[in-house]
Amino acid sequence: MILDLKRLPILETERLRLEPLVAADATHLYPIMGDPEVMAYWDVPEIDDPDVVAEVVQGQVEGMADGRAVYWAMRTLGDQAFVGSCDLSEIDRRHRRAEVGFMLGREAWGQGYALEAVRTVIAFAAGGGLRKLTARTHLGNRRSEVLLAKLGFTEEGLLRGHVFKDGERRDCRVFGLLL
Repeated sequence: MILDLKRLPILETERLRLEPLVAADATHLYPIMGDPEVMAYWDVPEIDDPDVVAEVVQGQVEGMADGRAVYWAMRTLGDQAFVGSCDLSEIDRRHRRAEVGFMLGREAWGQGYALEAVRTVIAFAAGGGLRKLTARTHLGNRRSEVLLAKLGFTEEGLLRGHVFKDGERRDCRVFGLLL
């Protein structure tokens, strides 16, 4: 079976522990999702209501229970500080593909945590039988584009007007990685 998610995986890197997201992690994600700079290149604007973040996280937990996705809380190994989250979503077992995503709090930017975490998620996906990963960025999100290039992703196309945010249509780039 491709990516058997009956037992959700805990992954470790040199500096991070990736644990399946739980409802209580909403309190850690709230300040990150409330930061306009972090959310500048997300499909939704910053969220200033902790109950909305809790609903988002609950939906992610339910998606994991249904086997449609895996969302991980990213914590440092040393002090267990919550630095962000990463995921495999849109899992398509028939075609052996999924989408990868990541979100870090601003204080964790530039430290290589996303590179480390996503590299481990890619290895997990490949070991679980997936053969293609995609990632999507909003036009102008150079930090994420550079990270995806370091991980071996290549640009596959432009989705014109793909997202409606802040009263305007936004273009997105699609990146792919064959495993």
